[in-house]
Amino acid sequence: MTPGNTTSPAITPGKVILVGAGPGDPELLTLKAVRAISTAEIVVHDRLVPRDILDLIPPSTIRVNVGKRAGLHPIAQSGINLLLVSLARAGRTVVRLKGGDPFIFARGCEEASALADAGISYEVIPGITAAQGCAASARVPLTHRGLASGVRYVTGHCRDDAPLDLDWASLADPDTTLVVYMGLLNIDVIARELIVHGLPGDTPVLAVCQGTTTSERRACAPLVRLPQAARAADFDGPVLFIIGRVAALAAEWKESDAMAWHDTAAMA
Repeated sequence: MTPGNTTSPAITPGKVILVGAGPGDPELLTLKAVRAISTAEIVVHDRLVPRDILDLIPPSTIRVNVGKRAGLHPIAQSGINLLLVSLARAGRTVVRLKGGDPFIFARGCEEASALADAGISYEVIPGITAAQGCAASARVPLTHRGLASGVRYVTGHCRDDAPLDLDWASLADPDTTLVVYMGLLNIDVIARELIVHGLPGDTPVLAVCQGTTTSERRACAPLVRLPQAARAADFDGPVLFIIGRVAALAAEWKESDAMAWHDTAAMA
């Protein structure tokens, strides 16, 4: 820099790594995810990333909690997008740590689009999504010959608490496993609409709360009794519903699950 020239050197832009934290168990993180977390300068994380995974962040790394929950969004998604862009423009290496997989009901694509529009380099590291993690933890296959020839993932919660507007007729397929994310608040509507559109009321359902973690809890019920069973379980944390014939296999693995299944079935 020549004498009298006060122009600052240009800052080389950093990058953002969209990392899937998986369903909760830190041992289900990919090696690539662990490396990214350990070398990041800043980690911007969601509320649903468990403490055991946050503990993997080095003490010197800056942490930014942008967590949202139903009815409380302290930082709007647009604000999160701007934050990621501004941090990268300042030359930082940023990990955007999201529960499950960043591109499955996690709005990672919106963040990636904002970064691309701003000319920011980004990378995506996938994570095990909750459907796979919860099913494996309960030893329930999402597909099974003779029981389910396919699987579908849907969200049970709409933006701004709008009414659910799903293709119920296509979802009420007895040959498909239906996995509902974030559906606890709307479970009455979900159960009713599926039955109205042809899914038998005795279809088995497995509800999993905080799956793959040490706080995991599960309950089984036929679809017609699902809302009552979910309320009786008094779940504390995110709940995922696995709806379909494969859910009945959960009763084969744990006595408490079998008891819950038979008890709720008897009430139907």
